[in-house]
Amino acid sequence: MRGFRRNFHSLQVSSGLFCALLFGFGSLATTAQAGVQRDSKGAPTVALAVSSPDFSSGGDIPREFTCTGEDRSPALEWSGAPAGTKSFALIADDPDAPAGTWVHWVIFNIPGTAHALPGGVERKEQLADGTRQGHNDFRKIGYNGPCPPPGKPHRYFFKLYALDSDLKLAPGSNKSEVEKAMEGHTLGRAEWMGRYRR
Repeated sequence: MRGFRRNFHSLQVSSGLFCALLFGFGSLATTAQAGVQRDSKGAPTVALAVSSPDFSSGGDIPREFTCTGEDRSPALEWSGAPAGTKSFALIADDPDAPAGTWVHWVIFNIPGTAHALPGGVERKEQLADGTRQGHNDFRKIGYNGPCPPPGKPHRYFFKLYALDSDLKLAPGSNKSEVEKAMEGHTLGRAEWMGRYRR
């Protein structure tokens, strides 16, 4: 009888371990599936991704792209635009600024066929291809780079949005106006972050 109980207990433990493993693998599979974007037919698609050839993800932003250097915008490249993308918008900001998130760049109505922004985008309200630029928190049009007070490094996020239409906004619109206009029109989002300290 004692042997039967011991065997029955072992069977219970083995069954419990099997169920736990099965549940764990099931959860992993579900999590993995949730991270995969799929089209209307269920086929995997490539997620929107943005990067810069001028600095690594989480790396230091070179001085030339800051207020202590040439203060020109870095080059940005992206891929994996969702189907139906008609335009892109990009917002660059610093959430570590002493006064709260500080906006460095607002640019929108970038053509949906574009895959990059060159370095040193001209500071004007509207570019030749129809791209429009807004006011940043320096109260200027276009890009103004990192300019933190001396101390710890700040993080600078370059956030790219794929949209299903152009935004019906005038050049010079600010971040809040662009974010409001994007509501209900965002097909995808990606970001690239760099750091800078003085």
